[in-house]
Amino acid sequence: MFRRTFWFTAGAAAGVWATTKVNRKLKQLTPESLAAQAANKAIDAGHKLKDFALDVRSGMVKREAELGEALGLQASADPELPAQRRPAAIDYPKHPDNKHPDNKHSYNSYNRNEDH
Repeated sequence: MFRRTFWFTAGAAAGVWATTKVNRKLKQLTPESLAAQAANKAIDAGHKLKDFALDVRSGMVKREAELGEALGLQASADPELPAQRRPAAIDYPKHPDNKHPDNKHSYNSYNRNEDH
């Protein structure tokens, strides 16, 4: 009698366990669940990519400082910002419709769509 009760209880427990496991797997395979899993993985990948980019940036700043020190160059005041560049030596002509008194240059447009 106890043997039959034991096996009946063991079978019922195995059935409940199997049913629960199958229902969980079915819920994981619904389109909403798959979309949520994909979104979570995309967010995690974005965080990892951001961390990688920050690591690369900090390594780049460190290496630039090492090179600047080795070459005797002045570093910029703020390590987050690049050094200020020299202004271009080319003075580009201004548009002729600009009525500003400093506009002494001629303007040639090479735009084929412009009316002549």
